[in-house]
Amino acid sequence: MRYCKNTEEAEDALMEAFVKIYNNMDRFRYQSSLETWMRRICVNVSINKIRARKNIWQDLSESEYELGYDDYSFENLQLQDLLDLINTLPDGYRAVFNMFAIEGFSHKEIANELGIDEGTSRSQLAKARKSLQNHLNKMKGGES
Repeated sequence: MRYCKNTEEAEDALMEAFVKIYNNMDRFRYQSSLETWMRRICVNVSINKIRARKNIWQDLSESEYELGYDDYSFENLQLQDLLDLINTLPDGYRAVFNMFAIEGFSHKEIANELGIDEGTSRSQLAKARKSLQNHLNKMKGGES
């Protein structure tokens, strides 16, 4: 659900991932845990779904690359609350945020996986963080 735009797309991605896992079990080399290998397949299938969508990348001006955000805003948030907030992000923001902040991809890796420029990855992450911070500020009663 972190990558998909709705439940139906997530279910479709999950089914496709399980089919790939089943069909490729002979390729599992025990170099990592089975869970890690399966998660990687699920993420890759979800990324392919994102690639298939058009017009999800938000165009930004140079000044928007430098938007500030406060990582400490997220400290007291419960996991489900954070996941719910992430799901409110536009598709492009959500994809890059998940890949960078949760999966640990570099901007170069994100750019390669999604077929975008590194600058687009950086800008989408900056906008995602700013959007999440704005949502948190609204939840706190408008504090800045």
